[in-house]
Amino acid sequence: MGFIDDAKETAETAGRKLKDKWDDTTDRIGDKIDEAKADANVKKAEAEKESVERRNEVKENLRDS
Repeated sequence: MGFIDDAKETAETAGRKLKDKWDDTTDRIGDKIDEAKADANVKKAEAEKESVERRNEVKENLRDS
């Protein structure tokens, strides 16, 4: 019975390690996705800012004319 118990314990340990590795991997993927979304939001905000600045410049030029 000792051999079977050892094999069972080894399999359970391997299963836990695989689960932990899977959880770590999914967390890392989630982190990268969050990072990409944040970068996209920054780029969108920068483009919006530039658009507003250009619009304001046009308005200012029209006022001066």
